[in-house]
Amino acid sequence: MSVEITDRSVSGIDAVLCEEAVDFLVDLQRAFGGRRNELLSARRDRQMRMDAGELPDFLVETASVRAGDWRVPEAPADLNDRRCEITGPAERKMMINALNSGARCFMADLEDSLSPTWQNVIEGQVCLSAAVRRTLSLDTPEGKSYRLNAEIATLIVRPRGWHLSERHLLVDGLPIAASLFDAGLYLFHNARELCARGSGPYLYLPKLEGHLEARLWNEVLTHAESSLEIPAGSIRTTVLIETLLAAFE
Repeated sequence: MSVEITDRSVSGIDAVLCEEAVDFLVDLQRAFGGRRNELLSARRDRQMRMDAGELPDFLVETASVRAGDWRVPEAPADLNDRRCEITGPAERKMMINALNSGARCFMADLEDSLSPTWQNVIEGQVCLSAAVRRTLSLDTPEGKSYRLNAEIATLIVRPRGWHLSERHLLVDGLPIAASLFDAGLYLFHNARELCARGSGPYLYLPKLEGHLEARLWNEVLTHAESSLEIPAGSIRTTVLIETLLAAFE
């Protein structure tokens, strides 16, 4: 069993990938990486069936869920008003401007709008931690200064999808799931701080193709809440329906 960080040359890495944070990520990967691989294999099998003519449909085994009268718990106060949201990459200047924009919520994107270079991935985590603690700032060579306002948008973070891997952290010889890397680091460094501030860690979950993939996220986040010793249900998620298959599930 081994753990390897393949590149330690980028700035900010010692704080982001401290020993305790790496241990947390390794625990997530070893606990849930195998199930993630099974679900990705199931995606490929389903695609083969659809290529052969199978059409998507609503699942008989989840009919009771669709017909049921149920609700999730009420949203936290700072997540309750989502009439205007803004999104952009987890990049310092963009984040400051977005958080100061007057929007109700800001989705800091570690997925589609952030080029996943190793420096960008690590710097994104640095910026997220600073934003949570209201210390995020930027002074440019041109003499411009950027600081957070007293009132800012509620922060929501989008990690990368289940189908992607982060090749710069190898766990037992294989790249860690990028979803576990992004969400795990954000939660490790910020979940307790956010709860102490009367807020919580809020996530957007992208690219899901079925309810079993959503269930895996639930298991991951429940495990993280227990490991980090924050109240159950502190982590709140919004699932993005971005695929036709997800719409049926």
